[in-house]
Amino acid sequence: MIASRTPWIAVAGCTLLTLPTPGLAIDSTSLEFGAGDHTKMVRAGLQWKWQRQWWKSNGTHLGGYWDASLAQWRGNRFQDVKGNTQNITSLGITPVFRFQRDSMKGFYAEAGIGIHYLSERYDNGNRQLSTRFQFGDLLGIGYVFQNNLDVGIRLQHFSNGGYRQPNDGVNFAFVRVSYGF
Repeated sequence: MIASRTPWIAVAGCTLLTLPTPGLAIDSTSLEFGAGDHTKMVRAGLQWKWQRQWWKSNGTHLGGYWDASLAQWRGNRFQDVKGNTQNITSLGITPVFRFQRDSMKGFYAEAGIGIHYLSERYDNGNRQLSTRFQFGDLLGIGYVFQNNLDVGIRLQHFSNGGYRQPNDGVNFAFVRVSYGF
């Protein structure tokens, strides 16, 4: 049993070591609305920008931020029965890489892979996740306005990476609104 949990312990430990240190100011906050696979989700998040920038060229760079999130999922086909609902709370932390202008305004593209803990195992619409710990892969595009309002869309896939079966995965499409301080 301990050996089967070793990968999760290693991932959690590495993530905790790279979290922002207490006392650092929050850089932005976000609210997201999404749907997919007979499930709706609302998610709130806090973000901390990285100070590091890579591949600086022509007024652009690759940067990023930590995204800590709390979400509520509501499935409408619990155990594949139409009308049965399943409510799940998700807590997650994701390092997000963002390709953007040096001014931090205008269009951007982003991607990340984080870890999420679900309050219960997902069983909705003929899709099941056998574990509460899930990886969340995301791709997004958006635009940051002059007043630091950030509006974007994201695609996100949740899966345990094949760690345990069943692992059908869950996909969402999101609209994301964020405000930078």
